[in-house]
Amino acid sequence: MKDKLKIAIIGCGGIANGKHLPSLSKLEQVEISAFCDIVIERAEKAAKEYGGADAKTYADYKELLQDKSIDVVHVCTPNISHMEISVAALESGKHVMCEKPMAISTEEARQMVEAAERTGQKLTIGYNNRFRPDSQYLHNLCKRGDLGEIYYAKAHAIRRRAVPTWGVFLDEEKQGGGPLIDIGTHALDLTLWMMNNYKPKSVMGTIYHKLGKNENSANAWGPWDPKKFTVEDSAFGFITMENGATIVLESSWALNSLDVDEAKCSLSGTKSGADMKNGLRINGESFGKLYTQNIELDNGGVAFYDGKSESDPDVEARMWIESILNEADPVVKPSEALVVTQILEAIYESARTGKAVYFDH
Repeated sequence: MKDKLKIAIIGCGGIANGKHLPSLSKLEQVEISAFCDIVIERAEKAAKEYGGADAKTYADYKELLQDKSIDVVHVCTPNISHMEISVAALESGKHVMCEKPMAISTEEARQMVEAAERTGQKLTIGYNNRFRPDSQYLHNLCKRGDLGEIYYAKAHAIRRRAVPTWGVFLDEEKQGGGPLIDIGTHALDLTLWMMNNYKPKSVMGTIYHKLGKNENSANAWGPWDPKKFTVEDSAFGFITMENGATIVLESSWALNSLDVDEAKCSLSGTKSGADMKNGLRINGESFGKLYTQNIELDNGGVAFYDGKSESDPDVEARMWIESILNEADPVVKPSEALVVTQILEAIYESARTGKAVYFDH
């Protein structure tokens, strides 16, 4: 395997410029050599900022994929096109990092997994919250067995009023849903990863279109247009796993609640519990007394120095590229992301039918 990888970005919008490009540009092992966007000016702007002198720009991703010199493709487009572009990239011999959520349906996510297996190329999904210091620490505790059997968990993705009003976030056809598929997907991925449990048994779900109908609402990014708000404003799921464990998933962009947490989880095990709600806290019982531990995650120790650490997207990008160079599995495996998509789809289906959805493994 060569020591420098050529990378192409397909979709040069907010997530590419806010996360992928800044992180990849810090890595010596990569060269960002191609940029594609249906609005060619966006590709040209990104190429000027992050590409080298020989960087190429495209308006059609199919044309980009014909370039055999490209090793890796990052798919940063609306959800509806994730599967189509990812499968085409894999079949053209490229490794693929696809932004979350994996796809807008289980069937599409399965096609992505099968394409990766068929071609032997690597596929990962952009669940960057796994790379936070608190997530990494808690995952190590869970893997070591400190919590024992984790049989109850909550996946938190609650915003009080933070509805994204740009792009296609409010468009159900292009996104496949609202807060559940946008931020609920992060919380669910974290929770399943901590539990190392990817065998759902049944799902009950509810979704609501309540506050999205309001005019001139308070919102982090300014009032939304109720006529364009075609996705849910909140969604909730009750998930049982084959081994008897229970997960409660809560998600909202707009909810009258002061209990606000995003991309976090709470875990209850037979030995101890943990949550991310106020820093990382571990709770349990020792010598007949209850205890709560607050984990210090910074590298500080002196008054004027907090310690240096990589940002979460930087760690994600580095570990993804290293998995390719070292021919190792990526941290986020496509088979795991597929289960996240299965459960999200089941919550939407249950909400639509009013019935539980059962999985047949």
